[in-house]
Amino acid sequence: MNDEHQTPENGKLTLEIVKDLWSKTYNTDGKPDWSHILPYYDDDIYFRDSIQEIRGMTEFKAMTERLTVRSKDLQMKLVNAIQHENDIFIEWEMTISYKKYPSSILYGASRLSINEGGKIMVQRDYYDLWGDIFDNIPRFGKMYRRFMKKKFG
Repeated sequence: MNDEHQTPENGKLTLEIVKDLWSKTYNTDGKPDWSHILPYYDDDIYFRDSIQEIRGMTEFKAMTERLTVRSKDLQMKLVNAIQHENDIFIEWEMTISYKKYPSSILYGASRLSINEGGKIMVQRDYYDLWGDIFDNIPRFGKMYRRFMKKKFG
């Protein structure tokens, strides 16, 4: 594959390509950059996480641009990645620094569903946004975890 902005010759996004792309996604001069990965998404992408549900490339690009504007720095570390048929599962640690707040590490996982054309048709991200952010606030993080354990644990 000569150009990393095109799908592989066999038409399938592979686990190795995903691992390579995701490790670079957030490390361009500290600012997030999805330009090298967006070509691997289907125009009709369906994305969902703890905060939002998005349909279509226009909305997906807008989400990535909002995150770029809001973050001072964002780093992604892949912890584990496996493939089962047309689904790729990645476990990650994302360190994000907002302009006015300290860095927070979010621990999560993503399921990427690859269509017959070799592009990501569905991305579902799983993470505990508030718990991971609150853990970085002195005293409040411990109170939040006690509350969650008492009510839901």
